[in-house]
Amino acid sequence: MAKTTAKKSDKAKPKAKAKVKRKPGVGAKAAAPVVETAVRQPGVERRRNHPTRAKDGQIEILLTHAVPHVGQPGELAKVRPGFARNYLIPQGLATFATPHNLRIVEKHRQRLRQLEEARRADLLSLSAQIAQRQITIEANANAEGHLYGSVNADQIAAALKADNLPIDVENIRLEGPLKELGLYTIKLHLGQDVDAEIRLWVVPSAHSEEAPV
Repeated sequence: MAKTTAKKSDKAKPKAKAKVKRKPGVGAKAAAPVVETAVRQPGVERRRNHPTRAKDGQIEILLTHAVPHVGQPGELAKVRPGFARNYLIPQGLATFATPHNLRIVEKHRQRLRQLEEARRADLLSLSAQIAQRQITIEANANAEGHLYGSVNADQIAAALKADNLPIDVENIRLEGPLKELGLYTIKLHLGQDVDAEIRLWVVPSAHSEEAPV
């Protein structure tokens, strides 16, 4: 007798529905992207950008006096924060380079430039006056015109001041003392880039020996 096998029932169990993954934005409203915005913190920004804050391990200061190996008055310099806070600023040699202090220094520089320009104009006027003048110095000399001594820068400066020309000894450029009677051209450095020349007569005094006839 043939073995019969019972057929499985056609009624299969219902299959589970496959889950369909939906792509974002397909079939449903896409969610709005979240934009992260940085929250401004004015206080933090001010402290970060404050001129007294050290950057790259150094702080920028404004010198009020000359400091060896650092700079001259009115100059900006970068130094270590400890050097600035413990020495330069307590000693009054420098101050913080704040915008207010920088404006004060800039006004001071403008004033100095104006004074220098006025000073140069005065020196040019003095140079023009000197070019039209000549001075005379008497000195004891022998019959050959050789002086018993010499004429130096001190005597020339005194002769210029006696002629109402305000020239100091350090303004006179004399290669050496004058030891002969005669006419000389004396170079003067008045200051800045202004120079002048004056004619100087060295003449025998009343006590000089008369030249032999």
